[in-house]
Amino acid sequence: MAENRLCLKYPVLVEGKYDKIRLSNIISSPVIALGGFSVFNDSEKLALIRQMSLKKCIIILTDSDSAGMIIRNKLKGMVEKDKLINVYVPRIKGREKRKNRDSKEGILGVEGIEDSIIRSLLQRFCTDCPDTAQMGAQITKAEFFSDGFSGRNDASGNRRMLAKELSLPENMTSGALLEAINLLVTRAEYESAKRSALSNNSKEGIL
Repeated sequence: MAENRLCLKYPVLVEGKYDKIRLSNIISSPVIALGGFSVFNDSEKLALIRQMSLKKCIIILTDSDSAGMIIRNKLKGMVEKDKLINVYVPRIKGREKRKNRDSKEGILGVEGIEDSIIRSLLQRFCTDCPDTAQMGAQITKAEFFSDGFSGRNDASGNRRMLAKELSLPENMTSGALLEAINLLVTRAEYESAKRSALSNNSKEGIL
């Protein structure tokens, strides 16, 4: 249940969407799915991870197989090593319920590990749950649209100005920028940046 989820000091990187779904049932902190090796061809996600690492440490929780180790080692070269916290799940023989065959190494991935084990691994990173003012902006897609940052002719320019105000990459797509805002920015910071972005983009349009 949501009220029993762990609240961690740091966001968590996992390999795939099923790992993210599983972990989101255990912790209330941000969880980012890397998409396996594809993350290294995803400039927006890498930019987001680098930006996150400037503000705080990041926990990385990949499968304890050779692929998981490759991902960890590659990330070390892209983010300052002292900002990555490596957490390892034990190598347990088995197969995830949704799969009809064993993995290459015949061990469970993060999605197949018991909740109690994952909780014990992450417990030491817990903090008191922050109040609303400290949490991410929690902007919905509908609100982002209503504010003028998606789905309209001037949305691209508005997003560029918003990203500039928040010191984020200015060429991010709507979805990537929204994810970054909800991970890195408070509601108050978003509202302030929104006002400046919309005003500045409007002025550019007049010139």
